[in-house]
Amino acid sequence: MYLGLDIGTSGVKAMLVDEKFAAVAVTTAPLTVERPHPGWSEQDPDSWIKACEAAIIELGRVNKDALSKLKAIGLSGHMHGATLLDAADKPLRPCIMWNDGRSGEQCLELEKRADFRGIGGNIVMAGFTAPKLLWVAQHEPEIFEKTAKVLLPKDYVRLWLTGDHVAEMSDAAGTLWLDVAGRKWSPELLEATGLNNSHMPSLVEGSDVSGMLRAELAEAWGVPQVPVAGGGGDNAATACGMGVITPGTGFLSLGTSGVLFAATDRFAPNTEDAVHAFCHAVPNTWHQMGVILSATDSLTWLSEMTGRTPAELAGLLPESINDPTSISFLPYLSGERTPHNNPNATGAFTGLQRVTQLPDLVQATMEGVAMAFADCVRVLKAAGTEIEAVYAVGGGARSDQWLQIMAAVTGLTLLKPEGGDYGAAFGAAKLGAACATGDTSARVFAPPKIDGEFRPDPVLAEKYAPKYQVYRDTYLNLQK
Repeated sequence: MYLGLDIGTSGVKAMLVDEKFAAVAVTTAPLTVERPHPGWSEQDPDSWIKACEAAIIELGRVNKDALSKLKAIGLSGHMHGATLLDAADKPLRPCIMWNDGRSGEQCLELEKRADFRGIGGNIVMAGFTAPKLLWVAQHEPEIFEKTAKVLLPKDYVRLWLTGDHVAEMSDAAGTLWLDVAGRKWSPELLEATGLNNSHMPSLVEGSDVSGMLRAELAEAWGVPQVPVAGGGGDNAATACGMGVITPGTGFLSLGTSGVLFAATDRFAPNTEDAVHAFCHAVPNTWHQMGVILSATDSLTWLSEMTGRTPAELAGLLPESINDPTSISFLPYLSGERTPHNNPNATGAFTGLQRVTQLPDLVQATMEGVAMAFADCVRVLKAAGTEIEAVYAVGGGARSDQWLQIMAAVTGLTLLKPEGGDYGAAFGAAKLGAACATGDTSARVFAPPKIDGEFRPDPVLAEKYAPKYQVYRDTYLNLQK
């Protein structure tokens, strides 16, 4: 048995799988986010420990025999969170989360201090860890002075599990302190933030052993003292769960936010278009991501405005989409990441007429989100990454109409996996298996079976081409 632990924003998920990677038991435990000021987002690091412990104890209650056969643990978690520890490994303040926006001014300052884009592979954004630490240095200097270690969320859980300060490459790349090409901490980027190597955990690959489960925890849970894998950041772990570890493979996540993830065999940044370039969770592999901030959240917004559920709205469309709507939609309801890096970008419907009906708005919303993904495809291509087919996951992938539109607009063939949980906890469990067996081949990281395939309809794609240009022009015109 292999255990995957995913520390999500709203809860912890524990997933136990067997040697064939069939799910044996899944448990969850909730987490809360504190927002003491507008734009702030924080969590109590010790709440992750309590939630993990609750989820694992529940696994033992559900299937004690299976848990007793545990061979390894893998970890995943939300990225970028700044967990500041004192010399006794106690948190000095709540973790500043990935979606915390307080450090905008510090981003501009860091860009001037060091080559974060060239070495770290990414624009300095408030979501990343480095500007958060500069904010603490400037606004909470007494806490900054006491900071002995900075850990990411899943690595604080690892400290509890093993007693070791360790990070792995995919999550570490999200700090902006990693030399992403060299897969090592960058003294230059750390110094720009007032830190040095002593503040950092040691580094391993995600499929490596990072430490062994502490004896007292093993005894309490009725399991052997098993190895704990390096694991991965949430998107990299999700990719591992779907076998997206070789160049040319990728996935498109149509969730609250949207992610286009592509595995690469080299470090290939494109910061001009706000592409994320990170290490992957397996050795000698990197990945690029285009990120859009309002994917299914755009349809959720429309559902809140109309009093219909997202599923009811999707049900208003015909089974087959044969023509674009005459309405354009910009899905920038929470600003936008790729390709604009504009937190102040706003959404818009254009082309509304008296005859416009609700189904038109639904289709326009789906089209607008698809065009945001087309932007991601375009800028990944500019960074040298060609992908033809990707796995489609997330809540929005349940809509066949949305996938028809997405394929025609982006030019991607969308592969719909068979029913199952291919999330970060599943990928973490596979990384656990890799660390226990030393096997990082397709036997462990096998792709899922395909339930359906959506190829771009050439006729519909031709109709969407001019509309995509209008979409791009509309954004530019609204900025004037």
